Amino acid sequence: MAVWPTDQTMRADDINFILATDCGSTTTKAILIGRQDDEYRLQVRGEAPTTVEAPFEDVTVGVRNAIAEVAELSGRRLLDDDGQLIRPAQNGAGTDVYVSTSSAGGGLQVAVVGLVRRMTAESAQRAALGAGAIVMDVLALDDGRRPHERIERLRRLRPDMILISGGVDGGEERRVVEMAEVVAAAKPQPRLGSGFQLPVIYAGNVAARSRIAETVQDVTALTVVDNLRPTLEREDLAPARAEIQEEFLRHVMSQAPGYSKLMQWVDADIMPTPAAVGDIMQQIAADQGINIVGVDIGGATTDVFSVFEGVFNRTVSANLGMSYSITNVVAATGLDNVLRWIPGDIEAGDLENRIRNKMIRPTTVPQWLESLKLEQAIAREALRLAFEQHKQLATGLKGVQQERDIADAFQQTRAGEETLVDMMRLDLLVGSGGTLSHAPRRIQAAMMLIDGFAPEGVTRLAVDSIFMMPQLGVLAQVHPEAARQVFVRDCLVPLGTCLAPVGQGRAGNPCVAVTFTDTGERLEVAAGELRRIELPEDTTREVTIDPVRRYDVGAGRGRAVKTQVQGGAAGLIIDARGRPLELAAEPEQQRSAARQWAEAVELYPEVQ
Repeated sequence: MAVWPTDQTMRADDINFILATDCGSTTTKAILIGRQDDEYRLQVRGEAPTTVEAPFEDVTVGVRNAIAEVAELSGRRLLDDDGQLIRPAQNGAGTDVYVSTSSAGGGLQVAVVGLVRRMTAESAQRAALGAGAIVMDVLALDDGRRPHERIERLRRLRPDMILISGGVDGGEERRVVEMAEVVAAAKPQPRLGSGFQLPVIYAGNVAARSRIAETVQDVTALTVVDNLRPTLEREDLAPARAEIQEEFLRHVMSQAPGYSKLMQWVDADIMPTPAAVGDIMQQIAADQGINIVGVDIGGATTDVFSVFEGVFNRTVSANLGMSYSITNVVAATGLDNVLRWIPGDIEAGDLENRIRNKMIRPTTVPQWLESLKLEQAIAREALRLAFEQHKQLATGLKGVQQERDIADAFQQTRAGEETLVDMMRLDLLVGSGGTLSHAPRRIQAAMMLIDGFAPEGVTRLAVDSIFMMPQLGVLAQVHPEAARQVFVRDCLVPLGTCLAPVGQGRAGNPCVAVTFTDTGERLEVAAGELRRIELPEDTTREVTIDPVRRYDVGAGRGRAVKTQVQGGAAGLIIDARGRPLELAAEPEQQRSAARQWAEAVELYPEVQ
């Protein structure tokens, strides 16, 4: 593998062209970044089918095809006659840096083994998810399964690796070893490759290390890292996450067809696609000092990322997607919940037939307006369900004793289990994936995010223009400034700002007034209404938000807030439907409300 120089600052000034690819399960995407007037900008994008499966069984074939399209679109020769990258950039050809991410072949799949599901096992799950893995299952002493059932489950899973956790340092040993014995008895086989042992990472009680090694080292490739839960009050996920990614490169990628050749091309380690997305979000949150929630809604799964006060969390909602898993979304939420978002009349039978057609032809895009409305209604439910799952995992440490005052004693939530996701403190909500990034109207993407996530107070909205966050995440490992510049200037498409008062009131009664400082214009919005104000991109206006006494926009009930609102393709959206977002119970009232909201924000060309 090419080695990036240790003196990155010196070399960064010499980098003019950067090539990055993301090898997805079905499509390989390539982007070319060039320096123009001392800033880095996206030049072109290309794509080609991923080629890890028969008849090619070589990922570099798809990579070369995607790069060839970039070369054709840019007019810049990137590959020589032997199909090798031309480096460094010179005489109008080649590139200075090449990096890549991958989720081909199903991505990184990990099984988690721990003691208590809601404590150390959940910490291990967070570590694996943060490393970009799909967590296939979480096995714990309190998961309700018998030992032979756990053994059989591990045999059937065939993961890429296993993460074992359990016990604080100096604490439980015997039961940690018992769970390791389950792994040893299962003799799990890896998903890829038959000539090597399955990687196992132990990140538990340091006192049990020698016994863990005696138990599993003969049937697995064991690696030991620092305890991810050294005490009840502290979580240290970084060592486990780093080792998961290292094992991904060392064992998983080396077994995938063609990856050994690809690893010789890149200037930085190949990263799992979700891990790269998480990295760029963490970097932007740190650079701007903001809280971020991001979502990637795909065909089979929906990934949700969050960074609140510097704490990063990621979840994968398997089987919640918009093509291969669309029927799972409908089954999970119910037809009635889908119908409530559709502005117009549609029979349940017609809805079911359209969903079946999508299931038969999962890669098709809507050809009719009614089909588009249906898909976007299902997307709202997929986003809502995925976000609910995310909030359940993005919580404080379980088992921690906290001081509580008399007011806390009357609250129903248990100490240590409150979600870290606070929508009133959310600054930026970012959406990606075909349903959001390629919506025919940007206001449609904005409303899917608003209806799915129900942001509170004042929140900026944006979408990833062409889903280049993975490439920028891995690029940040070698040239963070270039990644930051392209992310801000070319990746994010500002949709605008959502202003959503928290509280409930009778429809038609006063809810909030918004006064623009520069003009003195005052807008009053009643409860139950949606209002959209044109506010062009690159426009910022100062406003005073004055809620009635039962509503809160960030300073407390009935207290005014003076702040900046940023423009975008969807403008300023004032959502006075209340929080939590509660829709009418009767189907006719739901359809009427959906029609009024669609008309208010010009959601579709026409509303029937």
